[in-house]
Amino acid sequence: MAIYHLEAKVVSRGTGRSACAASAYLSCSSIYNDYDGVQHDYSRKGGLVWEQIFLPEYAPQEWQDRSVLWNAVEENEKTKDSRLAREFVPALPIELASEQWKELLTDFIKESFVSEGMCADVAIHDSDPPGHNPHAHILLTVRPLNSDGTWQYKTEKEYLCVRNGEERGFTAAEFKEAQAEGWEKQYQYKVGRKKEYMAPSEAEAKGYERISKHPKSTKYGRQNPISERWNSEEQLVLWREAWANAVNRSLERYGFYERVDHRSHTARGIDEQPTVHEGVIARALEAKGVVSDRCELNRQIKRDNALLRELKAQVKKLMQAVKNTIPALAEAMESVRENMIIFKYQLGYILTGKRRLTKSLDVMRPELEHYTRIAGQIKEKSKERNTLLSEKKATPVLNILKHRELSRRISELTEELEELRSEKKQLLAMLDYAEDTGLSTVKKDVSAMEANLARLEQQEQKYTTELSAALAEYSELKAQAADFDPDELAMAQLELRPQKEASAESRVQAAYGDKYDFWTMIGAKRDVAEMLGEEEPRSIRERLRRKEHEKQRAERKDTPQRKKNKDRGWER
Repeated sequence: MAIYHLEAKVVSRGTGRSACAASAYLSCSSIYNDYDGVQHDYSRKGGLVWEQIFLPEYAPQEWQDRSVLWNAVEENEKTKDSRLAREFVPALPIELASEQWKELLTDFIKESFVSEGMCADVAIHDSDPPGHNPHAHILLTVRPLNSDGTWQYKTEKEYLCVRNGEERGFTAAEFKEAQAEGWEKQYQYKVGRKKEYMAPSEAEAKGYERISKHPKSTKYGRQNPISERWNSEEQLVLWREAWANAVNRSLERYGFYERVDHRSHTARGIDEQPTVHEGVIARALEAKGVVSDRCELNRQIKRDNALLRELKAQVKKLMQAVKNTIPALAEAMESVRENMIIFKYQLGYILTGKRRLTKSLDVMRPELEHYTRIAGQIKEKSKERNTLLSEKKATPVLNILKHRELSRRISELTEELEELRSEKKQLLAMLDYAEDTGLSTVKKDVSAMEANLARLEQQEQKYTTELSAALAEYSELKAQAADFDPDELAMAQLELRPQKEASAESRVQAAYGDKYDFWTMIGAKRDVAEMLGEEEPRSIRERLRRKEHEKQRAERKDTPQRKKNKDRGWER
């Protein structure tokens, strides 16, 4: 079933990642990083279905080679904590084929990113077994491009200038014009034992000594308007919505009815907290009237047992009071039939719950094994990475070869960890858990479902026994009625049936409350009618009408003969 999952990340040197390593990993290729001299080789990695580079029209065509593209990005970023790329990891609908995935991603990337001026490096991964966890990696440049194919700035230094006591920020280009209007940059001056920023004209008038050549500026500079929009929360929401729309269009185009939704529970008007597991299992159970947790199940079982005790006591009383008359037999048989409908409803209710729980467990158990394996790998690789980081820190700087080898291995582990964490998040999204859900929570939910399934099986066995007993009671009553006209007895039962069926519905509704299901009741009535081999009421009525008609015809034929005999008696 299609799920909505779109994970957004930033590839940053500050977190130990590099754009070259990320691109090599997603494309299962080998890329040499000119920035740090590390060769990132993932050519032996499996699961690659498709890879492609998408460029805006004014980007250099040599960037179709991902090695050239991402080395150009690495070269342009100078600081040790630079943000190098933006990465999206969307889950792909399992309903679609690989060619349809390519079409979906191509349309989405061109409309959402390339049209905005970003370069995009995309790959589809579908690891073994195929169709189990299909997803894509979309690596995007974070710097806007000029029309000549050169990089724009991400942020520009902004000087805080003063004029007549007013402070305002200007970039280097803006300051030339502002200076002519009387604005001055501020520098640090020594004022007694303190350091203060002020304009040179004010400081010179007071004879203060300047102690820094760096003018006062904003902490982070002025962000490029395009970069600022790309980095905003509002834009992320738009991209998330665009992916949901793209997936739904594709599903509709190829004839699938499944749809995804990017919105949160609150935005969709769902009362449940998104951090509580309310999806694959609970929603299916609630939709079919089956309780969704152990405590509620216990309460429902108690209500069922109370109803069962009431029904058994009523039948026992009826069986003792039965007299050999058609009205009394009809009353007793319809009362037993009413109980059979209730038992059959309960069995249908339980069967639906069992089917849903079994289906959910068939999904959850292998996914729990998968989740456990991923969690173990994350723990193991994180420990290895921390060990290598400590080793690198302790290695002398002059040992260049060892530094590079350690950097290469740390980079490999970093990308592998990113992939594992993305796979874990996608798995949790598929099972409708929050991203911060732990392994113990998933195990606890699976154990609870298994316990609920065992309880439902116990209930099923109990109600199957009760239904068999009720069927035997009905057969006993039917045997007592062997000397009566079966059609007359059936007609007497039909006259009582609407009242008895309404009573069954009323009792079930009282026991199940808002969990009552109309269609389960319809099925219970149909199943009981089939068990008892009942004829259609119309057939019984038609047969009784024919009998009555034949009786009347016989009486009409007999009347003239009796009259003739009477006349002969008067003659004598």
